[in-house]
Amino acid sequence: MKQLLATAALGVLLSACQVVGPDYTLPEKSAINRGDLQGQLAGEGHNVVSAPVPADWWKLYKDPRLDELVRQAMASNTDLRVAAANLQRARYQTQQAESAGGWSVGAKAEAQRLQESGEAFLLSEKVPVGNIGSVGITTSYQFDLFGTLQRGIESAQASADAAQAAADIARITLVADVVRSYTQVCAANEELAIANESLDLQAQSTKLTQRLRDAGRGDETQVTRSQTQYKSLRADTPRYQALRQAGLFRLSMLLAKPLDQLPAGTGTCAELPHIAQLLPVGDGATLLKRRPDVRQAERQLAAATARIGVATGALYPDISIGATVGTVGLLDNLGTPATNRWGFGPMISWTVPTNGARARIREAEAATQGALAHFDGVVLNAIRETQTGLAQYTAQLQRRDALAEAGESAKEAAGQTHRFFQAGRASFLADLQATRTYTDVRAQLAAANTQVAMSQIDLFLALGGGWESGRTQASQPGKP
Repeated sequence: MKQLLATAALGVLLSACQVVGPDYTLPEKSAINRGDLQGQLAGEGHNVVSAPVPADWWKLYKDPRLDELVRQAMASNTDLRVAAANLQRARYQTQQAESAGGWSVGAKAEAQRLQESGEAFLLSEKVPVGNIGSVGITTSYQFDLFGTLQRGIESAQASADAAQAAADIARITLVADVVRSYTQVCAANEELAIANESLDLQAQSTKLTQRLRDAGRGDETQVTRSQTQYKSLRADTPRYQALRQAGLFRLSMLLAKPLDQLPAGTGTCAELPHIAQLLPVGDGATLLKRRPDVRQAERQLAAATARIGVATGALYPDISIGATVGTVGLLDNLGTPATNRWGFGPMISWTVPTNGARARIREAEAATQGALAHFDGVVLNAIRETQTGLAQYTAQLQRRDALAEAGESAKEAAGQTHRFFQAGRASFLADLQATRTYTDVRAQLAAANTQVAMSQIDLFLALGGGWESGRTQASQPGKP
């Protein structure tokens, strides 16, 4: 009875011991706590609004075909499958850490025909050969005396959270790639149509200059210049065709489907996806909470901090209490009182610390400092990417608006010249040139619209939206 009380008292004492290593808290001087990073994002203007970023931002385009492309990519993309496998592995590692320590049970049974050494028992005679058997059951409970196992669990859980954040990064990157590739296909088709229109107008202009030359009202230089312009315009058409095919091939890869299984009309879309509202960008505080790479870096810092405790725990002994019961002897006598055995009691296992153990602690501390520096860098980069994206988006809008005004002027000039031509006050060549100028400005405007659309995508990627919806879709088939 006294032994049982002593064992129970030992367990109470062990459970009251302090956990080794530092408790994780976000450092006060880390970049994420800087006040200047929490407020309104620099670069905001009349083109954006400080409203929450929607989880499914691509639906702002109101394009059912684009929605379907994103949905299919979320279901079958290979990068997401890799991220899901990594997340599963991290979760199993957490389960493994949680199962360390505590109760363990084992059983053993064996039988053998045995010739023991007589001298091993200080006998000069030969010991008879016998059929020896043993059956036993052991159980033990390992106390987490200094919190080493607890720190291991904390490290594994933080690593699993970081793996979840990595999967979220893969989702938002995938969404941006799908929208960007679809936009590239639509832009290439639109710009190719304008290029073909310009090519037709230039062909008419070339024929007219040739007729004027033949009639003695022009010279060969004008014909050559016109032919050169025609060939230059014609040289641009393969570029648009290549851009279209490249976009389709990338969509095929992102969706893990052949080209002929992409949603109907994907390859023939000729109008850019358009958002008919101010872009919601939120503020710095919500940005840093939403960005999965910031969350990943913070969880990596937590895991590194916990590993200091794991390394420190190697300086202290492992303490457990166990019990065993069984029977050992001749096979014919197994189970009789003479062969039965049992026992219970505490066990201490301790490897005397060496300089190597302390060096591993210093190594873990240095790794934590590196993780903190990486975390600060990710925070600062998140703000920089977003501010840069806002500035570029604003600049692209201003350029697009200026080209739109130029397009209106060119359209008006082309209309006036055409009316003059119909009234006999302008030549056909002047009419063609005015129309071609308008077409050229349209081509520049189409390219500017493409750049605006790409800037929108880059901005949404920098804002870090899209992983919430993607995580929901990815978990529908079955939760791990």
